[in-house]
Amino acid sequence: MNTPTLAPVYDDWSRLCYNVRVRDKTIYLWGSAGIKDMPFSKPLLLHIRNDLFGEPVTVSTQASGTRTTVGTLQPGECVSIPIQDMSGVFATCKGESTVSCRIKESP
Repeated sequence: MNTPTLAPVYDDWSRLCYNVRVRDKTIYLWGSAGIKDMPFSKPLLLHIRNDLFGEPVTVSTQASGTRTTVGTLQPGECVSIPIQDMSGVFATCKGESTVSCRIKESP
């Protein structure tokens, strides 16, 4: 059986990939409110994709205790966020959506 893909970037999602169901509360896609900012020798890249049939999802980061909104992903949209000196990346949704995440090393 041949499974169609939406974009070549998602063809190799076999490593460091996970899905997160985002509902009416803050859901961390990476990190936690309870950890310190994490420094890396090179930033990690967190690729985030909102489900094609989901609801809009607002993505934010947390660094030094300050939350910053990155923006809103509509169904089927994606964004890549460099993770460096922060404690978390989180999402909120007024309805419900599934967000696919992949962590990669930056080039």
